Amino acid sequence: MRIIVSGGGTGGHIYPAMALIKRLKERDMIEDVLYVGTEKGLESKIVKNAGIDFKTIEIRGFKRKLTLENVKVVELFLSSIRKSKKIIKEFKPDIVVGTGGYVSSAIVYAAHTMHIPTVIHEQNTIAGVTNKFLAHFVDKIAIAFPDAVDQFSEKKKLVFAGNPRAQEVVNIQKNDRLKEFNLADDKPTVMIFGGSRGAKPINLAAIAAMDKFAAANYQVLFVTGRVHYDNVVEKIDSKYLMSANISVLPYIDNMPEILPDINLIVGRSGATSIAEITALGIPAIFIPSPYVTHDHQTKNALSVSNVGAAKLIPESDLTPESLFQEINEIMSSKSIQEKMSDKSKKIGVPDAADRLIKVLTDLVNK
Repeated sequence: MRIIVSGGGTGGHIYPAMALIKRLKERDMIEDVLYVGTEKGLESKIVKNAGIDFKTIEIRGFKRKLTLENVKVVELFLSSIRKSKKIIKEFKPDIVVGTGGYVSSAIVYAAHTMHIPTVIHEQNTIAGVTNKFLAHFVDKIAIAFPDAVDQFSEKKKLVFAGNPRAQEVVNIQKNDRLKEFNLADDKPTVMIFGGSRGAKPINLAAIAAMDKFAAANYQVLFVTGRVHYDNVVEKIDSKYLMSANISVLPYIDNMPEILPDINLIVGRSGATSIAEITALGIPAIFIPSPYVTHDHQTKNALSVSNVGAAKLIPESDLTPESLFQEINEIMSSKSIQEKMSDKSKKIGVPDAADRLIKVLTDLVNK
């Protein structure tokens, strides 16, 4: 098929789109693919680096308050629809897929007006404003969490597909990468990771618990985020930095590759992280970011913790003591780890990309 994919703004919108494209290529199901994004968005760098054809439109999101700037936003939206129609006429797609972010609104809406099959993919439990708008026009709405059903009034359009990123990681095997970080490859390991930019509250709690981690019967891989690394290292006593039990890093490239070597993950509860963790069945402690729209990370985390696959610590309750206590309880019990792992795998969607591809092919062949 010929397919246009669009999603931007955050990795949570981009990486599922990239995972879908990758799987379509693996199955030899693409004649041609075009990614539509913005020049300034994160997608510009990620998609171009992957060697995928990329075209841009200019579009911005509405301000929540009534301002004159919103007049400019409306003008941009209308002009982006005109440009999207031109892109569609030139590329002639069989289907158009939007994975969220303002940029996907124009290209998906334009495709709808041109009677081309359209699908949106919602990664979170709480739907984004773009997908809520597009839901009225598209042919199918693919969701990654069962809880997202309540976010859309168009129930007949809904299909539970999971997050394509899950299928991208599910077959990764244990590969003893911990040696690269001066840790033992045969010792139980917890990874504390606040996301690519890091999370200051998580970092501070981890720093203050270093004395307990140094004496534990498991090891800690502490990934600070690049912008926080120097500051974190300055705050940690050098004897803990020299501990065989602890490794402190700014970031890990190809993070999914190391996941099978990890017994417990501590961090934020973004949709992509949850997709990867549940596909592999890794126990988790989630500390949701309270700063995201509609507190959707808390809702994401609850969908996993409510079935016993993860623990949840609200950031307001995060202390060095609560962090260590929750980690220690899980890491000190193989049976707890096994139970959490089993429950995690039960809600994981290891064939998510193939499920979404079926939605696409059913529409194209309709």
